Amino acid sequence: MPSLEQSGSFYGEAQRALQASFDSTNMADVHAATIISDTISDEQRAFIESRDFFFLSTVNAEGWPTVSYKGGAPGFVKVSSEQSISFPLYDGNGMFLSGGNIEATAKIGMLFIDFERPDRLRLHATATLSQSPEVLDQFPGAQLVIEATVDNVFLNCARYIHKHQRIQDSPYVPDEDGQQPYASWKRIDLMQPFLPASDEGKAAEAGGEITIEDYLERLAKGTS
Repeated sequence: MPSLEQSGSFYGEAQRALQASFDSTNMADVHAATIISDTISDEQRAFIESRDFFFLSTVNAEGWPTVSYKGGAPGFVKVSSEQSISFPLYDGNGMFLSGGNIEATAKIGMLFIDFERPDRLRLHATATLSQSPEVLDQFPGAQLVIEATVDNVFLNCARYIHKHQRIQDSPYVPDEDGQQPYASWKRIDLMQPFLPASDEGKAAEAGGEITIEDYLERLAKGTS
């Protein structure tokens, strides 16, 4: 954990200017010195590994950020040491925005939230992509695995988190064998010419092709 004297390295010139404008420099220094660490504590590890979702931020080579929702079974994010964390990238829309950004810039942000307590934890790390069979075996259903080294981790004020109650698991979370239902949007008739070869025949197996109107109706009902 940084000392009060070292806390300035956590902030850039833009943060310092705003802190000065709002008379929060001393408060910001105390936060940096007391709650920010470059290691994951046992309590933080338990919180991270109890989550079934988090928000992932990445930045591309031009500096544009994107934020993605990542969901899975509780424990799908693994903390292997106080400075090492890993998580899967499951089948998605094929854009690979997060994966491509990690390849380009390596820097990620992770936001873990408990909407029922409420509570939240922020983590910044330097990440790489892995397709090692040994690593993929730890995450059934993963296309890629993100392995990251923690740069800093810290609690964040939870006072603006609206309380929400968890209703049910997503049926699309891969099971212990990596199996999951076929994505409804991949069954849309107009999408068929553009799907990867690995998806050939899967729409028929899942019940047949559907129209975009069918899909939008499912989406509106929350059954997509």
